[in-house]
Amino acid sequence: MLTRVFASLGRRVARHPLRTIAVWAVVTALGFGLAIFGLGGENLFDRLTTGEPGVPGSDSDIASSTLADASTQGEQLTLVLAGAAPEAEGVADAMTAAHTDLAAIPGVATVIDPLVLPDGPANPAAAPLIAADGDGFLVVVELERGLDEAESERALAAVEERLGQVPAELADVAPGATGLVGGTTLIVDTITDQVEQDLTTGEAVALPIALLIMVLVFGGFMAASMPMVGAIASIAGGLGALLGFSYLIDLDSSVVNVVTILGLGLSIDYGLLIVSRFREELHRLLDADDGASSRRRRGDGAVTTALVRTMSTAGRTVAFSALTVAISIAGLIVFQPQILRSFGAAGVAVIVIAVASALTLVPAMLALFGRRLMGTGVVSRIPGLRSILARTADVQSEEGSFSRLAARVQRRPWLVLGGVLALLAVLALPLTQLALRNSTTELLPLGSTQREYVQALGENYPAATSPAVVVVAQTTLESAQAWTAELAELDSVASVDAPIAIGSDVMIGIRPDTDDPGGAVAADVVHAVRALDPGFQTWVTGQAAGQIDFTAALVDRLPWAAGIVVLATFVLLFLMTGSVVIPIKALLTNIISLAASLGVLVWVFQDGNLSGVLNFVSTGGIETYVVALVVAFAFGLAMDYEVFLLSRIKELHDAGYSNDDAVRLGLQRSGRIITSAAAIIIVVFTGFVFGKLLVIKEVGFSLAVAVLIDATLVRLLLVPATMTLLGKWNWWSPTFLTRLYEKLAISH
Repeated sequence: MLTRVFASLGRRVARHPLRTIAVWAVVTALGFGLAIFGLGGENLFDRLTTGEPGVPGSDSDIASSTLADASTQGEQLTLVLAGAAPEAEGVADAMTAAHTDLAAIPGVATVIDPLVLPDGPANPAAAPLIAADGDGFLVVVELERGLDEAESERALAAVEERLGQVPAELADVAPGATGLVGGTTLIVDTITDQVEQDLTTGEAVALPIALLIMVLVFGGFMAASMPMVGAIASIAGGLGALLGFSYLIDLDSSVVNVVTILGLGLSIDYGLLIVSRFREELHRLLDADDGASSRRRRGDGAVTTALVRTMSTAGRTVAFSALTVAISIAGLIVFQPQILRSFGAAGVAVIVIAVASALTLVPAMLALFGRRLMGTGVVSRIPGLRSILARTADVQSEEGSFSRLAARVQRRPWLVLGGVLALLAVLALPLTQLALRNSTTELLPLGSTQREYVQALGENYPAATSPAVVVVAQTTLESAQAWTAELAELDSVASVDAPIAIGSDVMIGIRPDTDDPGGAVAADVVHAVRALDPGFQTWVTGQAAGQIDFTAALVDRLPWAAGIVVLATFVLLFLMTGSVVIPIKALLTNIISLAASLGVLVWVFQDGNLSGVLNFVSTGGIETYVVALVVAFAFGLAMDYEVFLLSRIKELHDAGYSNDDAVRLGLQRSGRIITSAAAIIIVVFTGFVFGKLLVIKEVGFSLAVAVLIDATLVRLLLVPATMTLLGKWNWWSPTFLTRLYEKLAISH
């Protein structure tokens, strides 16, 4: 049944290639146009959000929402001045013009610094605004609450510009004065702007190298360009889809890059498989005919026949592979955190677009230009490349380097199995020390003004920074004040701020004895506060509290997500192979491979190894949602390559080959595609490691490592070794399931 469906799709595309290409040209133009220019002047990147990921309904989320609802403050921008002591002679006079100009900006509510307070810097209230070393001060400008978006943007831009002029105006009285302007709005803008820059950087690095790899695989630019065109169309369609999603759910800034690189990698992988199988079928058609028939088949008939056969085999594999990847990523939708749900929904949408381009656009180009693939490409005529391409672009040999590798593995399967498992275990060891983080400003790019602003504020103005742990108490101010004595006695608590009434509730700030708001000390304080029973309702928030709640939410829904993904994957692989052994083996090997990949991630980013090479500063842990993303995406990609390999092995086994021969020849026929696809997707993911956002670095690096481990140690060594050891048991299933398979099998 499925064979007929994909064969029919191949015939339809072959009949109307120009129409198919025209539709995709429109989709591509619309996708890029909507993403760049948006609707109503608001593009995709304008609609992204950023901030600490939360869990709806959690203790920390309730506290944060209560504080946000009770806040009466408008947006703020702050100037951090250094090299200008507020008591210095002439500083107050030099600041007069700035005070007047800032207060006159439409939308500005207040302008505060130590100089405008009664008695100036001597006023006790000025202490939080003066640098700890006394050689600087803050100028805080707050906007009126309730401004519309346009008014707020104009006011913020004017305030930022005017604050930036202040250091130069102090040059006569404080020659060394410098200043940094920052605030929540500028921090968000910095991150979202960096997302766009990192996306451009990643594509600029990945696409040319991916094209070069495909030239080596196919021996010419014509065949290599087809998956690339499909990838570009997928990127455009994916960005357009993400803009649509932004009107339905909040999209974190990291969603765009992570989902886009996934769609880019998969669309190239799928296009690679389609084009490679087409060339294989075309060669088989031509080689099977005599001279006269061959000349007759060199027209559209051969191309159409090859395309129909390609869609019946590789097209089915691509669709099946995409389904397994989509199921893996859809498992993220089960979790409570909104950021994971947005990754899951957006990821599935982009996968659908990627597989659609591979099953329609790429075949349309093959139908239109397929005859040109029969000739010798210009690249293959270059003397230095001819011998290389003879090996890398060969689609006809039944024996080769991959079959010889499989034969070596089959001679010593126990040795290979033990060696690979030992190596994977060593790589996985750092995972035992995994620490999860919900970082905020620590994710700002190195060298950015806003990162410098946050660091300067934290180092010189501790009293002006928010406490690491915040309690919202449903009680009176008097009761909260009495409770602060008990809070101050908790281990690792350095100080407790005076309670502040917020509506009908009270806010209490707790400052742990640490500079790390998300570290173990702060987490211990959160647990200690939550363990207390003050006699009234309390909620605790802050970075450490958010991390605790996020981790708890992951653990709570993990059995459901894992169960759904494992069950669906098992069923799909069973319907593909008719075996219950192969799905179990695939799941186990993928879990081991995942553990090794996460171990490398911890060793590099948590422990700080390679920080100089990759240009990052470790936060002391791995971002909570990055771990969930890597597990979901890497598992899906592993199943992707599992399907590529198993489809050929199953095809050969059904044709009457023995188990060992099917494994050996199946690896030969699919090994070139798997390693080429893996090399391309590694390049794609590595391209985004060159970006500046830490989250994108972590995801890109970890997925590149996961694919590298899977495509080498697992697919080329572990799978042939285990399938050789299992022998005929690879294909075993209970009788009742065998009968079910015969009715529902997903086969060629």
